[in-house]
Amino acid sequence: MELIFATYNPHKLIEIRNALGPRYTLQSLGDLNEKEISETGSTIEENSLIKAEYIFKKYQKACFSDDTGLEVSALNNEPGVFSARYAGTGHSADNIDLLLANLIDQKDRKAQFKTIITYFDENGRKFVFEGLVHGKIVLEKEGVEGFGYDPIFQPNGFKKTFAQMSLSQKNEISHRGIALKKLLAHLISR
Repeated sequence: MELIFATYNPHKLIEIRNALGPRYTLQSLGDLNEKEISETGSTIEENSLIKAEYIFKKYQKACFSDDTGLEVSALNNEPGVFSARYAGTGHSADNIDLLLANLIDQKDRKAQFKTIITYFDENGRKFVFEGLVHGKIVLEKEGVEGFGYDPIFQPNGFKKTFAQMSLSQKNEISHRGIALKKLLAHLISR
């Protein structure tokens, strides 16, 4: 089955291709020579919808998009929808440094990752799948795998950050992995 994944993010593309397996042919925005789609929504849900809706209207093919945010309790759920551009530079290292600095005097380090996948089938029907993983922000970067906030996020029940896990282990428990499993269950049930 052919699917369009509305992303330019190479890390997300690797994770999703790995999770989908050979049964699905996945095209990205880069494969389509498509421009980056502006994320102008005020919520994670809105940004996911904006991207998927744009691609479906343009190509009339089954497509999906995701949007993800890290929500930190002590920071009133920041960075949330602004996770990718929290420090204003678009660089993960800067985002991590700012987040750790903002938590320097905080004892409450509870956090959650939230992913919303919006899927349009070939008939234009919309489906939304959510993935949540709860955990905490560690004191300093640990691990070199993954991307984004992975080096400072430790999921509940684990002694490793996402950046210390293999891709397959992370996909089993991550927010994106949970939302993707819901999407896959939907695709298989059709």
